[in-house]
Amino acid sequence: MSPALHGRTALVTGGARGIGLELTRQLVARGCRVIAVGQSQSHLAALEQAFPGAVVTRRADLSSRAEVDTLVADLTREHPDIDLLINNAGVQVEMDLFALPPAQATEFARQEIATNLDAVVALTLGLLPVLARQERAAIVTVTSGLAIAPKAASPVYGATKAAARSFTRALRYQCQRAAPHLQISEAIMSLVATDMTEGRGSGKITPAQAAAAVLAGLERGQAEIWVGKARLLRLVNRLSPGLAARLLR
Repeated sequence: MSPALHGRTALVTGGARGIGLELTRQLVARGCRVIAVGQSQSHLAALEQAFPGAVVTRRADLSSRAEVDTLVADLTREHPDIDLLINNAGVQVEMDLFALPPAQATEFARQEIATNLDAVVALTLGLLPVLARQERAAIVTVTSGLAIAPKAASPVYGATKAAARSFTRALRYQCQRAAPHLQISEAIMSLVATDMTEGRGSGKITPAQAAAAVLAGLERGQAEIWVGKARLLRLVNRLSPGLAARLLR
């Protein structure tokens, strides 16, 4: 049981599937109480049943501004002890911008922007006063190697992750000045074997491996947590940004 995380109250978005499910499981194993946010009521119910008393759930569509605002208000009122926020939920759509009808491409893009960026910013800013009141607290935002260099097939996803990376860094600067007890971390994710990546790429790590790396980095107080092959990307990008761009394209 980790003394660094034991007894904390963690909010995990996308906490009932994929990497988020493993984050929830591993946080509970470390002695945390977890509030898991997701869209699937059946997955959320199964999670509560698997971890009675340790996990509570909230159903919310993070692509809906109204639902995100309601979620923030409810969490602020009902869970004033939240001291760890993990912005994990995300959606990725591969699309050929010259093959899709413009209206469909725009709809896909707006969903990605709402889930991957708008919800991250809104949850972070909405819960910042709650987190800042705690003796110790942390925010972890999961981005991607595609925040460093984009993939042609996922133009909007890469853009949202790059924006989330920039937001996280600027937030860290402000916290260093105004709330130094609030740790701000970014987890730069490599390719993970989840429903979202089914049929894409090779050499994937498991959700359990991804979650373990994120929590280990959090416990070490790392500002940037490079997961799996993203560690190699960090080096390649430092030595040759052009090569990193070609590899990810």
